[in-house]
Amino acid sequence: MSDLRCMPEQPYEACGLGASDRCVSPNRRFATTMSGTFSADVSGANAFSDFAHEWRSRMGETFALAPFRRTTVSGFSARSRGFRVRDMMFNRFETAAALRTVGRRVGADDHVRLWIVHRGTWRFEETGGAEHTAPAGRLLVQTGRLSHFSAAPHTLVQVLVLPAAEVRPGRGGPASGPADTAEVRLLTAHAAMVGRMLDRLRPAGIDAARGTLAELARAAAGGGLDDVEPLLSPALAQAARDLAGRRLTDSDLSPSALARELNVSPRTLQRAFAREGRPLSTYIRRRRLEEARRELVAPHRRMTITEIAARWQFADSGHFARAFRKYYGRTPTDYAATAARETDAT
Repeated sequence: MSDLRCMPEQPYEACGLGASDRCVSPNRRFATTMSGTFSADVSGANAFSDFAHEWRSRMGETFALAPFRRTTVSGFSARSRGFRVRDMMFNRFETAAALRTVGRRVGADDHVRLWIVHRGTWRFEETGGAEHTAPAGRLLVQTGRLSHFSAAPHTLVQVLVLPAAEVRPGRGGPASGPADTAEVRLLTAHAAMVGRMLDRLRPAGIDAARGTLAELARAAAGGGLDDVEPLLSPALAQAARDLAGRRLTDSDLSPSALARELNVSPRTLQRAFAREGRPLSTYIRRRRLEEARRELVAPHRRMTITEIAARWQFADSGHFARAFRKYYGRTPTDYAATAARETDAT
């Protein structure tokens, strides 16, 4: 798939996390309006070539690939999923093997990078030799070009690259902080939503997605959210859904508890959901009913209906039955019996 060759005087290009702007596009208008998604899951002999070919075709010259060591290229095995929206790039990158660049400076002076390290260890070096390390659970914010970066095996990192003017970073070296703040959660939730929808968005939607991405990057890099910023509502609602989905069996799960974790007021969170046409409490109940239904129809089910009701935080089996019938049109007992007959028939 790729026309890359092993030449001593030319380092390999790989992975895109250095976000280079070394080349000047002959069509600057195209470079600033280009948008689209990127996805790759590669391993084996041609893994690097396949990755590089796909990246170049989807991300363009503005986010050209960083030069990697030959040992990295020969053992390249990675999963990557991201997108470009105008003059910004977001990428979720997971590597099975260690990564290391050849040390040549990459990137653009007017770019800011936000690295969110979920697993493993991420390192980069500034001009002058200062090295910065981010273990799992940390956010790194860095401005300008990079001299070198590397990652330990099995590292999972998300990186956002955007114009420095959008973030207005402070002077001095890279900033570091926790990656589990409400602001970072909102940023990653919005990025995931953009990645799913970008290829179907019209120009106005792309502009809105970009604007919200910039707003959330400012909040993540500087700490603090505008409590009344309407552009943040979709990302805020998505972050609340993500949190709720992981805590559906928790008896303390409530809109107020989610608001505290997201560092916003309950009213702000409720307004975000109101724009979607339903309260957050309704969403939580619906998700609990969906999970309870899955357990009802599971093959060789061992839990009783009363136990399922308790697991998914319904007050009692009668309360569960009424809620279930309202949503699915049948009682849990009837629904499970029908599912069992249909399974036997097949």
